[in-house]
Amino acid sequence: MKPFTFTDSNFDAEALKSDIPVVIDFWATWCGPCRMIAPIMEDLAAQYEGKVKIGKLDVDENQQVAIKYGVRSIPTVLILKGGEIKETIIGAVPKGTFVEKIDKVLN
Repeated sequence: MKPFTFTDSNFDAEALKSDIPVVIDFWATWCGPCRMIAPIMEDLAAQYEGKVKIGKLDVDENQQVAIKYGVRSIPTVLILKGGEIKETIIGAVPKGTFVEKIDKVLN
C-alpha cells in the first residue's frame, strides 16, 4: 500500500481533521536517509491500514507545512492525533521505533 500524499493544500483536511492518528513523513527526493525509510513507510501504511493514516509530505514542494511545524532536518516524522503532535521522530530509525511510537499513540 502506498502512503498518502500530503500537500500544503490538503494538510488541514487530511491530517489535522483526520478522525484517526496520522503519521507524516517530511522528506525530499534528494535526501538519502529519506529514501532509506521509504520502504518502512510503505510497510507501515499496509500494517496500520484503517487504523492510522500514513503519508508523506515533500518539503521542497510544500514548504508552508514544513515551516509551520519547524521541520529543519529531514526525514522528520510527526505523529498527530486530534490535530496535535504526539510524537516527533528525526532521522532514519528502524521500523521498530516507528511501530513503538505509533502503538503508544493508538493505546
